[in-house]
Amino acid sequence: MLTPLHDTDGTPFWEYAAQGELRVQTCAQCAEPRFPPRPCCPNCQSFASTWRLTSGRGRIWSYVIPHPPLLPDYAAQAPYNVVLVELDDAPRVRLVGNVVARPGAPLNSLAPERLRIGARVQAVFPDGGLPQWVLT
Repeated sequence: MLTPLHDTDGTPFWEYAAQGELRVQTCAQCAEPRFPPRPCCPNCQSFASTWRLTSGRGRIWSYVIPHPPLLPDYAAQAPYNVVLVELDDAPRVRLVGNVVARPGAPLNSLAPERLRIGARVQAVFPDGGLPQWVLT
């Protein structure tokens, strides 16, 4: 399993995720959500930001089934999916992850043919931090 890289700007994302919350960095001046987290708003150049709670709901914007696995440590789990999820309440924010059959299930727990562009998903946090997605 990949472990998140914590940096100054992204640490709050992982702290909230460890609590089971999907929050998005949002400009405190113009209210523009942004991901990945960064110090300056690309819209208005303000350095002020907040972390807005989202519903964790979204839709699959794109996906791939890597063959062969891109990372050798994941070979035993192939085939697995890698999805790009567009959030309902922050549509310009797209998060990379995996859709699994149930929270905490292995990456290969969902048959690839069940995935569709536009499929509805919900964020889940089975291991205290790394978000996964389940079909709704």
